[in-house]
Amino acid sequence: MPEHRFSLRRRVEFADTDAAGLMHFSNFFRFMEATEHAFHRSLGLSFHDFRPGTDAAPIGWPRVHAAADYKLPLHFGDDVEVELLIEKIGATTIHYRFCFWKSPDDGGDRTLAATGRCVAACVTFGGGTTAPPGISGAPMKAIPIPDAIREKLAEAPPETIGGPS
Repeated sequence: MPEHRFSLRRRVEFADTDAAGLMHFSNFFRFMEATEHAFHRSLGLSFHDFRPGTDAAPIGWPRVHAAADYKLPLHFGDDVEVELLIEKIGATTIHYRFCFWKSPDDGGDRTLAATGRCVAACVTFGGGTTAPPGISGAPMKAIPIPDAIREKLAEAPPETIGGPS
């Protein structure tokens, strides 16, 4: 069954914070990427040297857009659930939405700490080369998302996407 939602629990580590003890803004993007990769692994897909066919060139997923909005700070030691939703599946792109849910220390309701969006484009490297991405130095070219990936994904229902922003 195609998937549109995935969650990954993380703890804010000391290395994720700035001098004020808050999670540095750039690390929200690292958490988004880690959640996206875990989502693909959960579907049996690899971001490393994925080839849509035995003689096909490897494909990659460079980000063509990324944004984040911060609602409240996360601190060293905070537990956070990063929720991924697929907003849109285009011909060559996947649009993700992320919600960062802070888990309370007392077991109460979670709180929305931040939201993010990311658009990843499906590309091939070097038009037919079998060299792994990045080694050939060949330019990237956007390609349609392979059926082997598309069949495992679904867009989230509109009422789900219309959640916290």
